[in-house]
Amino acid sequence: MRKRTDVLALNIIGYTVTGLVALICVIPFILVLSASFSDEKSILRDGFSLLPREFSLQAYETVFEKPEVIGRAYAVTIGLTIVGTLLGLFLTSMTAYVLQRKDFAWRNHFSFFFYFTTLFSGGLVPYYILMIRYLKLKDSWLALLLPLLFNVFNLLIMKSYMNVIPVAFTEAAIIDGCGDFSIYSRIMLPLSKPVLATVGLFLALAYWNDWYNAMLYINDETKYTLQYFLYERINNIEAYKKIIAQSGGQIGSVIELPTQTLRMALTVVVTGPVVLAYPLAQKYFVQGITIGAIKG
Repeated sequence: MRKRTDVLALNIIGYTVTGLVALICVIPFILVLSASFSDEKSILRDGFSLLPREFSLQAYETVFEKPEVIGRAYAVTIGLTIVGTLLGLFLTSMTAYVLQRKDFAWRNHFSFFFYFTTLFSGGLVPYYILMIRYLKLKDSWLALLLPLLFNVFNLLIMKSYMNVIPVAFTEAAIIDGCGDFSIYSRIMLPLSKPVLATVGLFLALAYWNDWYNAMLYINDETKYTLQYFLYERINNIEAYKKIIAQSGGQIGSVIELPTQTLRMALTVVVTGPVVLAYPLAQKYFVQGITIGAIKG
């Protein structure tokens, strides 16, 4: 009886603390959602609140003023995210498989090469010259795809996970006559679903949130990613307001454009698909991160 009481008390405390932490995490998003449906003047006058004081759709009307433009930016980002995630998973998992094979004589040399690149970098200027002058990737889809395709941090996670998979599986497959690619595709990949989901989530978030590469290498508006398109939109509105302030407010209609509520609406538009997709990979997330640290 005493044991049941202790377990019940521990469960109550655990669920209460977890619920409070979850609530603290959810409140900022509720504030963002509420502000996106609020009137700009009420935000400037009264600040943010959990419920809109003065309901308004002006921010969303500004975001979707030209639906074909933001639809194209969505298509670019979704396409890059899907292609980049799949290719990145293929390259990362295949490299991790090779590096975890004990019979690969050069695995320590290649591992050092990958690790060394995490400590030192040539810097932005040589990297920009390489991309523009030598690789000719100005205004190219590859300029958005290649920089995020391979990450050493993801490789280390994948390699650590594959190291835990018993080597007996590989040895049995070799005895049965399987080649390296058959072992990789038929044994290692099915056993690595948790870490594939985890690394895939990292890759997808990196592509979805990327705006920096578009700023550096893309001038063609038809190739703007969603993040960079929204970044440009906010900068343009702020520039218009500065021009109005300098002109003495002669252009009265433009000054009504929202700024604070627009930022919140853009945040909702950008994070919405990610928030919906995250629960699909959540059950694999913790296992994929932690299992590679367990030796057995």
